[in-house]
Amino acid sequence: MERQGNIKISSENMMPIIKKWLYSDKDIFLREIVANGVDAITKHKKLVDMGEAVKDGADYKITVTVDEKAKTITIEDNGIGMTADEVEKYITQIAFSGAEDFLQKYEKASGDGIIGHFGLGFYSAYMVAENVEIYTKSYKNEPAVKWESDGNSTYTISETDKTERGTKIVLHIAKDEKEFLKEHTVRNLLQKYCSFMPYDVYLNPKGDEKDKPVNNTKPLYLKDPKECTDEEYKNFYRDTFMDYSEPLFWIHLNMEYPFRLKGILYFPQVKKQQVQLEKGQVKLYCNQVFIADNIKEVIPEFLMLLNGVIDCPDIPLNVSRSFLQNDKQVQKISKHITKKVADKLISLFKNDRERYENCWKDISTFIKFGCLKEEEFYEKVKDIIIFKNLNGEYKPMNEYFGEEISDDDAKNGVQAKAVYYVSDETQQAQYIAMFKDAGLDALVCDTYIDPHFVSYIEYKNPKKCRFVRIDADVDGALKSGEAVKEEDNQPLIDAFKKHLVNQTITVKAEKFKSGKLPAIVNVDEFMRRMSEMNGFYGMGDMDPAQHATLVLNLTNPVISGLLSQSEEKQKVIVNQVYYMAMLSYKQLSPEELSSFIDASAQLLFDYCK
Repeated sequence: MERQGNIKISSENMMPIIKKWLYSDKDIFLREIVANGVDAITKHKKLVDMGEAVKDGADYKITVTVDEKAKTITIEDNGIGMTADEVEKYITQIAFSGAEDFLQKYEKASGDGIIGHFGLGFYSAYMVAENVEIYTKSYKNEPAVKWESDGNSTYTISETDKTERGTKIVLHIAKDEKEFLKEHTVRNLLQKYCSFMPYDVYLNPKGDEKDKPVNNTKPLYLKDPKECTDEEYKNFYRDTFMDYSEPLFWIHLNMEYPFRLKGILYFPQVKKQQVQLEKGQVKLYCNQVFIADNIKEVIPEFLMLLNGVIDCPDIPLNVSRSFLQNDKQVQKISKHITKKVADKLISLFKNDRERYENCWKDISTFIKFGCLKEEEFYEKVKDIIIFKNLNGEYKPMNEYFGEEISDDDAKNGVQAKAVYYVSDETQQAQYIAMFKDAGLDALVCDTYIDPHFVSYIEYKNPKKCRFVRIDADVDGALKSGEAVKEEDNQPLIDAFKKHLVNQTITVKAEKFKSGKLPAIVNVDEFMRRMSEMNGFYGMGDMDPAQHATLVLNLTNPVISGLLSQSEEKQKVIVNQVYYMAMLSYKQLSPEELSSFIDASAQLLFDYCK
């Protein structure tokens, strides 16, 4: 006998809100309804285990059928099913939750595996459907029921001839949502949201041996890490992230107390030509049901450079960001994940140093970003941060530090040890050569994040180090030590300035340990960092070269013999020396490069006369 009624919600205006704004993405409807099917199967399975229901021998499964001609999507499960009274309660009274009620009844025996709330989640169907039918038969010996509603706060309920236990939901897709009637669209959604659901999910099955589920019911992260092989980890990575580059290494999370947490985090190889930070994809699941990618409230932001899967049943399937931010359990989970990552890195550093160093180019950006974002992470890993020197050798960061200066020394202007570094080995090759000739060393800091990271290291160790780029203190680091009187070199400097194409640059003279180069460009470290910072924050494009000093090398015969040349030759020599020095510092402008090439060609011509 058919009955009609009003869906019991708090306001007649609630249904349009549910239909349009229940979730930020419409496609979430498929996850919600399939997840409801998983709940229904899990409930029946537990009742069977407790002896309160009978297993009929059929394999548990969920079937999704797309019928483009009929304009329907059908989702069917062989779970617990519902009676007429349960349909009234769980479907028409939105405030109630089938899962919550079930847990209250069987709290001690069946606390695990119930995903979410059959009720509010069901109504996500109306984001894409203009009419929904439910056909359901309970495991209890009661008649099957049909429920139907067009989503306008009214429904009809009647008996139906369904004979098999379970629930079938038929969505009549709205005219403007036709994209969801494409099989490939639905397949992509199932692979996105349901790829690890615990029961087989089939799409448009033909009923023969060729039918394959679209999901993996036993994902690798659920296994005991001791039972997993390297090949299984690599295959899982490739299949989950469609990345055919092998991961560097991975961390298998497996925890039951004080919260439940399973997952695998992979350290991917850095893509070629990657300059800036590239986000990875950390998929968050609740009982094998996909929640979202890269939820920073659960997964620390710096870990999002990794690829991974994390399944945490203690995080509700549908929660607000504000809830996650303030939930203490979520904060503990986030800290635990950070700790496990740090432990893995420390273990690799101590037990397989060669592999650690070989991976450093790929993982250094992630580690440095983590230090910048979380001080607690920095404190854990600071002793395993390594830098490559000019000879290609890796050493821990603290081995480059000097002795800590006292407070009195600091007050008297004594500076911490200068740690020289290279930001571009190609561009700064001439400086590197001079450093090596002088018996000096420097670190290679050539990633996008290094300018920020070296500042952070200085901040954390103000009395042990100060970072100076290799071209920022050349007259201090490379000087021969022989005293040079400024007035003795004034005629040379005046002659140089007289002919120099750049009349704004400062010119000075020093004696270097090596006489190979006639001159080099020196830019104050502070001014260069300020200009880089301004550029990074969009505060104006300030060229650090505007604050450059051209340092003439008195040890070089070209410079020491300049005044003995004719005025005409002096002009050519001066500007060639200038251009050569600038080339070692930065790219020349088109006009400067043209002048340099013309002058070089003329010098070759004169030499061959």
